[in-house]
Amino acid sequence: MITPLKRLIPFNKPYMSGKELEYMVRAYIGGQLSGNGQFTRHCQEILTKKLGAKGVLLTHSCTAAMEMAAILFNATFGDEIIMPSFTFVSTANAFVLRGATPVFIDIRADTLNINESLIEGAITEKTKAIAVVHYAGVPCEMDEICRIANKHGLLLLEDAAQGIQASYKGRPLGSIGQLGAISFHETKNIISGEGGALVINDSSYLTRAEIVWEKGTNRVNFNKGEVAKYTWLDIGSSYLPSEITSAFLLAQLESAETLTARRLTSWYFYHDKLEKYEEKQLLRRPIIPPHYSPNGHIYYIILPSHQERDELLKLLLENNILAVFHYIPLHSSPAGLHFGRTATDMSITDDMSNRLIRLPLWNDIDEDIMNKVIQVIEHYFNTKK
Repeated sequence: MITPLKRLIPFNKPYMSGKELEYMVRAYIGGQLSGNGQFTRHCQEILTKKLGAKGVLLTHSCTAAMEMAAILFNATFGDEIIMPSFTFVSTANAFVLRGATPVFIDIRADTLNINESLIEGAITEKTKAIAVVHYAGVPCEMDEICRIANKHGLLLLEDAAQGIQASYKGRPLGSIGQLGAISFHETKNIISGEGGALVINDSSYLTRAEIVWEKGTNRVNFNKGEVAKYTWLDIGSSYLPSEITSAFLLAQLESAETLTARRLTSWYFYHDKLEKYEEKQLLRRPIIPPHYSPNGHIYYIILPSHQERDELLKLLLENNILAVFHYIPLHSSPAGLHFGRTATDMSITDDMSNRLIRLPLWNDIDEDIMNKVIQVIEHYFNTKK
């Protein structure tokens, strides 16, 4: 028997590293709470250096960063964008808003990332770009994807929403395609409540990105004293975060290494404790190829069947533990059926979506909580003998 906890173990808890409130007060005292102040610029400088990018622009969400990318790629009606279906809606929505068509292909069974071997077969004369998603902070196979993009003259967007502090063969996620998008949502490793960043790796996008970022105007040039007044030059929107958001984020970025190490310690705690259940073929743990450096963003397990997944989720919740499944594949959603199309069999996407559980994980989760989660998992398998 297991004794249910009196208080719910959440799936995620926001975490402050230490100086968040101090910096938010400084932003207030400094007299600027609107975007593109000193805290925004400082965060952008840190991220540009950390990622080795040509430039970084903070946004109010990763969704906003991807919408900016779609604008900068000049996505329009008739264009096709190849992407996985196992992703958040923003990956597709950013391009649908420009009139382009998401073309969904299946994922790999090991990493749950886009299956690079299926990309070329999905390319048509209408294909403009590939949008990859680094699921759970584990990199896609970027060498092969870059080779395909270069061979066919396609643009490449990295949806690295979950990828901060992770890398592929030493290259930070988000720094490999022409553009990348990162999230600082409260469920991520490095947070600002809501927030994101557009990573610019091709300098030809820098000037226009600043215009799109500032509502289609050249206000950035005005603030730098480069023009006497600013005016409307292009399409754009209000993509800037507030200085309060950027101040919170700065404290997190300054502690990024510590936060990531702490997260990975908890990730590997789950991984080690659950090994024996994988050996008995009761579940499958995440698979990390050897040349990938993950960030411990998500710890998931894959159950043998949809029914067992739902049974274990129910048992965890009955014991006041909030574990969750993940994406409903976009290709089978009402909007996905309307706005997009599939170019491959989607059996792995459908299968993994039906069998996956994400376990509670946050930056200061303690071993007692993780042991409680594992105890319930063990109880479930014991009752099935």
